[in-house]
Amino acid sequence: MGTLDGKVVLISGTAGGQGRAAALAFAREGARVFGCDVKSEEAEETVDLVNKEGGQMRSLHPCDISEPENSEAWVKSAADTWGRIDILYNNASSLRAQGPFAESTLEEWNLTFRFELTSMYVTCRAVWQHLIDNGGGLIINTSSIVGHQNIYAFRTAAHGAAKAGVLGFTRMLASEGAPHNIRAVSISPGFIRTPATRNLFPENPDEETAPGAARIAHVPMRRVGEAEEVANVALFLASDAASYINGTDIVVDGGFLGVSFDKD
Repeated sequence: MGTLDGKVVLISGTAGGQGRAAALAFAREGARVFGCDVKSEEAEETVDLVNKEGGQMRSLHPCDISEPENSEAWVKSAADTWGRIDILYNNASSLRAQGPFAESTLEEWNLTFRFELTSMYVTCRAVWQHLIDNGGGLIINTSSIVGHQNIYAFRTAAHGAAKAGVLGFTRMLASEGAPHNIRAVSISPGFIRTPATRNLFPENPDEETAPGAARIAHVPMRRVGEAEEVANVALFLASDAASYINGTDIVVDGGFLGVSFDKD
């Protein structure tokens, strides 16, 4: 018996990285997974991987959930397919601005907020009544360590502001959802090896880059995190063991934020 037998989980951004790892992890625990991504080929590969392991997964792709009608279609497809919705994991994100503030543009700012914060708003709006009708559920939102602290190497005001917004948005959801038995929790990953970070952290650790090594030097555990390690935290939050965790943020960064660390 899996810890999530019979549960239906929506996971965005399942084409790779943390989303693919989460789809596999949730399915292994008996959850029925409904994913989505703008990358159709990779999203279908994830479905195949899950189903070949004996899990249950469907996906809507290509699907840009920052568009309200697409988000609503995604949620409706999941509810029509599996009959209910228990968990929404807002994993999808897209960094659209990087560089000094003085060189930033309003267009980059708006795009960053659209894909890193507004997309979560529209999916939560779409799923909210389903969770109420089910007698409760869970929303997991992906933030970042840059929502807590400026990481000079990233140098992006929009990204930091959007991810900090995720923290505040999650707290508000927790407050309003509690009377309906809806929990809301955010996860703030640190440096994680994913397709999006392969220029820093290659799939083969032996090919470590200088910029990646410079970042890892500031992590007390002296290594980059893996997508599966973030997925395992999400899996725990979705389990009955985490039933009293609500309205907070879980940092998964190897101690980067929490430890005063001398890299030398």
